[in-house]
Amino acid sequence: MDHRALPKAELHLHVEGALEPELAFALARRNGLTLPWADPAELLRLYQFRDLQSFLDLYYQVMGVLRTGADFFDLARAYLDRAAGDGVRHAELFFDPQAHWSRGVAPREVVAGLTDALDDARQRHGLSGGLILCFLRDLGPGAAAEIWGAVQPLVGDLLGVGLDSAEVGPIEAFAPVFAQARQRGLRLVAHAGEEAPPHDIWQALDSLGVERVDHGLRALEDDALVERLVRDQVPLTVCPLSNVRLQAVAALERHPLAAMLARGLAVTVNSDDPAYFGGYIGDNFEAASAALGLSDEAVLRLCRHSLEAAFVSPQRRAELLAELTAVASSDG
Repeated sequence: MDHRALPKAELHLHVEGALEPELAFALARRNGLTLPWADPAELLRLYQFRDLQSFLDLYYQVMGVLRTGADFFDLARAYLDRAAGDGVRHAELFFDPQAHWSRGVAPREVVAGLTDALDDARQRHGLSGGLILCFLRDLGPGAAAEIWGAVQPLVGDLLGVGLDSAEVGPIEAFAPVFAQARQRGLRLVAHAGEEAPPHDIWQALDSLGVERVDHGLRALEDDALVERLVRDQVPLTVCPLSNVRLQAVAALERHPLAAMLARGLAVTVNSDDPAYFGGYIGDNFEAASAALGLSDEAVLRLCRHSLEAAFVSPQRRAELLAELTAVASSDG
């Protein structure tokens, strides 16, 4: 079965993490900036990470080339073109406005460029999608409240809010800003249980009221949590290649994805920050399937989970699920 041809949704994608070295250098030239590396190849050699923080340090440095709406459009367009080639029919893009605002880039520039790219992908590929604004957890709830106030005129352009970056500090401290986002009709997600223990997943569910958990790798350490996640079919957006590159998992062959499926968890496969972690969503499907010996039926379940977990209308979901069934039957 051709895993790349199967219709799927990508639900855990940091658009800044799709900034390939070549594009970073091109945008630097366009914006009159000088990067501290001689060329894309030298930058690429730095993509060996000890943990999440070592990645984030470089990640925030490279994204400094993003300055205008046109930059964000080019970034997202390149990602969406590649995603469409990997069978993605719906993409929800995470973005980090705090990281850009601190450099003087207004949220409206970011949102305008990303929205235009999604519109372009809808016209050229029939790909639906939306934007999820992520608060940077390590900057704390006060900074989250500040950026939330600044983006109020843009809320109509958003699909949801999330929580990302380093898993430090109490996750429940973000409950007030998440409650405000819920009141504005936005969907709620949060990174939890990648490096931090299962307690964070409980807090994301109970204090923030999230509808999906991003990563959730360590859920298997808590049987009561697994029981709840299975009972409520809370989606987990797992990113296999990322987990290995950030050393959250020692090797792909030891990744818990297959065990999570076996326990009945609503896991999905995603690419996280594909420019940094060695592959886009199609690469993640192929690598995980080969390393873990996933059956075609298991891969279909992963695709189906992603479509069922997407923040789309019932009509759009029905269309996507019907397309998955048709493609799987023809590939059969």
